[in-house]
Amino acid sequence: MKITRIIHCHLVFISSLLTSQLITNGAESKERLKVFIFAGQSNMVGSDSNIKDIQRFPPFIGLENSQKNIKFLYSIGRERKFESNGWQSLSPVNNVVGPELSFAKRVSAQMKSPIAIIKCAAGGTHLGGDWNPEDPIGFKMYPLSLGLIKSALADLDRQKIKYQLEGFMWHQGENDMFNEDYMKNYGENLKKFLAKWRQDLGVPELKFFIGELCTKTIWGMDLRPRMYAISKGQREVTDSDPLAEYVPTSHVGVEIGGGVGLHYHYGTLGQLEHGINYAEAYLKSIGMDEPISRPLKKWPYKRGEPIKLFVLAGHRNMEGERAFVQELREIKDKAFLVSDNSGIAYKYSLGGAYRKSNEWEPLGLTGYYDSFGPEISFGSYLQKRSINNIAIAKFTHSGSQIIDWTPEGSLAKSRNLYDSFISFVKDAIQDLNDKGHEVLLEGIFYHLGENDMSFSPHRNNAVKWLNSIIKNSRDDLKMPSLKWYVSQQPPTDHKSVNGIDVISKIEELAGSDNSIFHLKAFDLIPQEKKLVISTAGIIQLGELIADNYLKNRK
Repeated sequence: MKITRIIHCHLVFISSLLTSQLITNGAESKERLKVFIFAGQSNMVGSDSNIKDIQRFPPFIGLENSQKNIKFLYSIGRERKFESNGWQSLSPVNNVVGPELSFAKRVSAQMKSPIAIIKCAAGGTHLGGDWNPEDPIGFKMYPLSLGLIKSALADLDRQKIKYQLEGFMWHQGENDMFNEDYMKNYGENLKKFLAKWRQDLGVPELKFFIGELCTKTIWGMDLRPRMYAISKGQREVTDSDPLAEYVPTSHVGVEIGGGVGLHYHYGTLGQLEHGINYAEAYLKSIGMDEPISRPLKKWPYKRGEPIKLFVLAGHRNMEGERAFVQELREIKDKAFLVSDNSGIAYKYSLGGAYRKSNEWEPLGLTGYYDSFGPEISFGSYLQKRSINNIAIAKFTHSGSQIIDWTPEGSLAKSRNLYDSFISFVKDAIQDLNDKGHEVLLEGIFYHLGENDMSFSPHRNNAVKWLNSIIKNSRDDLKMPSLKWYVSQQPPTDHKSVNGIDVISKIEELAGSDNSIFHLKAFDLIPQEKKLVISTAGIIQLGELIADNYLKNRK
């Protein structure tokens, strides 16, 4: 019986090679159409995004237009489906922005082969139910998407277009959180899901790219243990399956909602960055990624000179979620900041280590979604005021909350940052020591978590958590008087959280410790949206933080 099954599997595989004309190696492969599948629920659909908003995000302007060189076939939605009539050029569907738009532009710019995308996604669907390949219920997404994909590939065969199935991008899991059985079995269900796709499509080595659920959303806060359970299931699969990769997405932009500002969906900016994440993961998997090289060509300090090290840390605005290089160039008296500052050595870990520097680089733009944080204006401001021998180390994760930075962490252990943060600081100090310098750690400059101010349990515990981070960092770095400069933008103004006077609590903490300095950055350039500071405001924030240091250093 086993031999018969093995023979049958080989015949199916050989048949699939013939029908799909799958070739994965050699020069001929470069000429074939690379077909990618995008599937999942609302954050794959592009819910709460709008093509008109693309104009607000300079790195992505133009993606509202059709990409004539990219084939696209889709079925999107639940009760009301938007379906293409066969293959067409890639463009937004129903005025919604999906990750396929930026993915296609990024990948097609890197590869000679033409690409095509098949998309099947519907909000509010479960892997345990709707997408279950063995017993689909509800909207029966698995048979729907399988039929869509086979029909699309058959159409390519009819057109005598040679192609290969190149990758399957999957973003789903939020709805499985609400069903105990689906949640605890997510990893096993996902494993079966991948295996069934490979079997039904006859491509046993089909690569899967599993998108992380975004912890920056409200669900990443109020449903932290459930989100963690899904992520553990995803990690179980990507850790054990060499053809499945876990794609971090918690650091990308998230839509700003009404009321307190928190939201469930990536929105326009997040979807565009979401697509870049898949593109970079795919290109890396085939050895075609292009790591950005920003070498510090000349070490800016004389051997033996002491170096003042400034550590910048924080969340969305310290990372610079909505500050863009293109807008910086248009600010006449600040445009010079786009150029590398070779007089300041810079080391960084951004987005929870999504992008890291390998060595010290010149202070400047890192190529991280064409965005930047307050570090560039911070460094420039200090230099202009004759603070010399500066080095900056920046550690951020915009998808984190304050609790993630505490030594205690939370039930979601994979989100804990404290140990990584302390190691990052220690490594920066050691590296400078190894280069022959005494290191003067001037302080840790921490911008208080923005999302935390919109969620009452976090806002209520913010100062307790902050105090824990400060106290333990001093112990672990063996610097009992280590200075902490805590900057705070106006906390969320909403009736649901205004009863928690977080400002006074931080003032009280700073008043009890001569080495904690509280900067109320309450006069920033008005921001367009709650929680996030835009380009001009981020520049201003860097200068305010630097000025706070100058006023309080001794």
